Amino acid sequence: MALLDHENLDVYHCSIEFLTLALRLGARLPRGEAELRDQLKRAAMSVPLNIAEGAGKPTTADRVRFYAIARGSAMECGALVDVCRVAGFLPSGDAEEAKVLLGRIVAMLTRMCRGCG
Repeated sequence: MALLDHENLDVYHCSIEFLTLALRLGARLPRGEAELRDQLKRAAMSVPLNIAEGAGKPTTADRVRFYAIARGSAMECGALVDVCRVAGFLPSGDAEEAKVLLGRIVAMLTRMCRGCG
């Protein structure tokens, strides 16, 4: 089966891994934190979706724009993980795992925005 353009990108696979982690972490948030859970889910989902959309664009400028949006969403996820950790909703180990993965994603997207690769 032929792969779509985005399926060849390591950053896409890492972003899917983070989305899965974010969904698991979000499910463990207290019931009263539905807004926080929903925002984490939306931001985490935005990362692979924008990577996929960007990879399918015909021009470098369009690709960079979508990769930059994905990068911004990954940064938002980092802030949401920090909020969850500081509020005591996430153990430090879970937060650290999420932040390490986000660091990899942000680094790859930063390089892709600079060299569009």
